[in-house]
Amino acid sequence: MNIRTFTEIFATSMGKKKKRSLIKRLTYHYRLLVINEDTYEEKISYRLNRLNVFVFTTLFALLLVVGTIVLISFTPLRSYIPGYTAPKLRKQAIDLKFKTDSLENELVINTFYINQLQKVFKGELTMDEFEKDFKQTKINPDTLKLMPGKADSLLRKEVEEREHFSVGTSKRAGVKYHFIAPVKGNVTTGFERKKKHFAVDVAVKKNTPIKVIANGTIIFSSWTSDTGNVVVVEHPNNIISIYKHNNKLLKNVGDFVKQGEVIALSGNTGEKTTGPHLHFELWIKGYPMNPEDFLSFKK
Repeated sequence: MNIRTFTEIFATSMGKKKKRSLIKRLTYHYRLLVINEDTYEEKISYRLNRLNVFVFTTLFALLLVVGTIVLISFTPLRSYIPGYTAPKLRKQAIDLKFKTDSLENELVINTFYINQLQKVFKGELTMDEFEKDFKQTKINPDTLKLMPGKADSLLRKEVEEREHFSVGTSKRAGVKYHFIAPVKGNVTTGFERKKKHFAVDVAVKKNTPIKVIANGTIIFSSWTSDTGNVVVVEHPNNIISIYKHNNKLLKNVGDFVKQGEVIALSGNTGEKTTGPHLHFELWIKGYPMNPEDFLSFKK
């Protein structure tokens, strides 16, 4: 036997002894005692070894990690951890996103509608072309359910009590309308569908205040060659009122106006006029209506 062989045998033997020694140390039993310091009475006794302690500690750590993950993932506690969002806030954010998308679509549709309507008033587009383009956008005005609010009701009550002007009430297709007359005077030309006179002409003195028939938003306020100074107001429930031949316009596009607010002064502007008067049109859901079915112009 040479020195190299002896060395290898010795190393192998020492490795086996170390391995047996490590296993022995891990499995060697100890006793953990809890005793009374004064009487040395034994209270608690545990028999354990290092391997048991290692296994118990590892399992406890794993359970602790798993329990923490479960608490964070499936309980409201995760909302207190930076980076996590509360479930209610997340749901609200999603709902607001959907509402924002819907409002953006409505805004695009309304913008298109107003732009096309302005072209009609300026004579750049005929009513037939307007109705054709408007129908192609697949707009359903019946989905707009904007009913008068509390402020509108209080204003109407105040107007009736003061008796500055009469309030017209009409109910069609299940919707109740509350309008006031824009002016008081004699109707010189009534609503005639066959002659395509979709309005009433009310004779008034020049610079008579023109009042808006209901709450709404100004969508057109400008000059046209045929009808002079024109103001158009969009109201809830897809209602539009039109006031033509005014001497002066007092509101701009985008202004919100309340029922009874003065929006213009009457006049005799435009080519198609024979004297101071108000040419008033009322459109509901894209169709011209006889204004005298909804309100009275009598003094």
